[in-house]
Amino acid sequence: MTDPLSAREAAHANVTTQPVVVAIDGPAGSGKSSVSKQVARRLGYGYLDTGAAYRALAWHALEHGVDTSDASSVLDVVGDFAFGIALDPDAYSVWVGETDVTRAIREPRVSDAVSGVARVPAVRQSVNAMFRSLVAGSGYAGVVIEGRDITTVVAPDAPVRILLTAAPEVRAARRVGEVVSQDAASVAAALHRRDAADSTVVDFMSAAPGVVVVDSTQLDFEGTVDAVLAVVREGLDAARAERPDA
Repeated sequence: MTDPLSAREAAHANVTTQPVVVAIDGPAGSGKSSVSKQVARRLGYGYLDTGAAYRALAWHALEHGVDTSDASSVLDVVGDFAFGIALDPDAYSVWVGETDVTRAIREPRVSDAVSGVARVPAVRQSVNAMFRSLVAGSGYAGVVIEGRDITTVVAPDAPVRILLTAAPEVRAARRVGEVVSQDAASVAAALHRRDAADSTVVDFMSAAPGVVVVDSTQLDFEGTVDAVLAVVREGLDAARAERPDA
């Protein structure tokens, strides 16, 4: 399920060409969500948080009492997983069916369960196809897609592909600032477990050929946004140069 177009999205509904995709990968705490959202605002693009889909599925599984460490049980609840997400970076919201789960999917119990659903290959294939459909029907001139295998699987042909990363201790400190309900040690341990679990499915720490690395370890938020925008402009200019009649 996708949400009705918001007012801002409706303003872009006359866009008939395939949206430009800016693909951003990165580990937890790298700043990819907040940076991607701000980049989308600056470009007038839509914003797709792919991690929200896996979190929403984890929430959905937990609501059904499913053991998310059991792949077959996870697959049993995928069939009635009605996911909706707003692509407007200024009106971010997530649904499962008629339930607004925007806040619920950030709860620690969901964070602990998300790797269990995300590492099931059949789930990833289904969800990745859903991402491509959401982008194609977004009505935006472009969409910034962020997640963990966006540059290599979801949008390997995107004109702009970026790996946003930072030193582990910096990522942990940032995540502590985001999660006020847990102590620093618990947050850092959870981040390490998430990285370890997800790395068995996707390589989100190494840049594939053609992917530009932006290391935000020494950058503040605005500096990181500017660095990403510089890569976007360079990538789009290069794409236009290759297709002068486009």
